[in-house]
Amino acid sequence: MLRRSTKLDYAERMTRVVAHIGAHLDAPLDLERLAGVACFSPYHFHRIYRLVVGETPDQTVRRLRLHRAAVALANDGLPLPEIASRAGYASPEAFSRAFTSAYGHPPSAYRAQRLSGELPGNGPPPPGALAQEVAYEVTIKPLPGFRLFGLPHRGDYNAIVTAFERLFALGAAHGLLMPGTRDFGIYYDDPGSVPEAELRGFAGLAVGPEAVCPDDFEETEIPAGRAACLLYQGPYADLDRAYHFLYGRWLPQSGYEPADQPAFEEYLNDPKSLPPTEWLTEICLPLLD
Repeated sequence: MLRRSTKLDYAERMTRVVAHIGAHLDAPLDLERLAGVACFSPYHFHRIYRLVVGETPDQTVRRLRLHRAAVALANDGLPLPEIASRAGYASPEAFSRAFTSAYGHPPSAYRAQRLSGELPGNGPPPPGALAQEVAYEVTIKPLPGFRLFGLPHRGDYNAIVTAFERLFALGAAHGLLMPGTRDFGIYYDDPGSVPEAELRGFAGLAVGPEAVCPDDFEETEIPAGRAACLLYQGPYADLDRAYHFLYGRWLPQSGYEPADQPAFEEYLNDPKSLPPTEWLTEICLPLLD
């Protein structure tokens, strides 16, 4: 059993690795290089990373690269061979097999469906696409309020996944991850009107009133009240069209007014143990009482 201080030290070293991976997805990310970032011997790094983070370094790299590829398929207009190469695959065929296994659609079909508006997705919809989008069910719920310990994020919201990787590693070391622990993402800005580099987010874990915030976390809260909540199933890269539905179609017709609080998301299952097609996210828009 590791002493608490040793567990925290290991977690901090693993968060350096996760941050390095997220910032260098186009660079070589071999075992020796990542072990050096963590200041561990390559002989032991792989086992320590898997036990602290919950997956192997290769699985983290593959998952983050596929997530970036899904965003690129929807938004960038890059040729498939270039996206495949950036994701680390030697051929479009190998990339297609891996992407299909994770996302449930071949890359070309995923892109075509996203551009046609048939799939909820990331980025502004093409002209006329709103009429084709899924009519999500929105439920008005009371919010009990949540106290959160976590990490701020600045920049592309699709890259907040790296902050969550760090959050979980440090949270486990601080004893904050237990069965039933709830995790949230707060999104303060509109990606359509704020420059990407200035977008502000927060990755947080819900904690009890008696918890003491560790020095390497920040504290914030989600106030009690009520919210319009939309349950979304699918890849995180596809969430923005659910937001377009919530703000662009549901809210103007609802008769409700949004509160002066940011929207937030609660993540209802584990993305490391399930394929992206099964990930569940609840998007919550706080409302005026």
